Amino acid sequence: MPSELYCIELRTSRWQDLVDWYKGVVGMRSALRIAEDRYALLVGGGGRLAIVGSGDPGPASGRWSLAFEVPDLDAVEARLEAAGIEVGPRRLHPEGFTTIAALDPDGNRVRFFTWPAG
Repeated sequence: MPSELYCIELRTSRWQDLVDWYKGVVGMRSALRIAEDRYALLVGGGGRLAIVGSGDPGPASGRWSLAFEVPDLDAVEARLEAAGIEVGPRRLHPEGFTTIAALDPDGNRVRFFTWPAG
């Protein structure tokens, strides 16, 4: 049986801030939350993101980013801007999708993209 990626774990010293951001701004929802352990498993579409509280998680990395496929890029961009989050310029990728990027409260790069209708 091939291995299946279950979730991405994101370690942070700002556990509540990241849980609130990924739920309120990104639109993920809680599947499991254990506040006393500072653990939250969030889901969105078919993906899972675990937010894990950590005393010293280290710096954000430029080696990776989280990418979310969204049906309405305009709505996501408006939600990000309404939350005071700086959004990078829209880019049309040669493969045909349009993308924007922002940073989460820990400085991790988060991309949102959508394919053209039709």
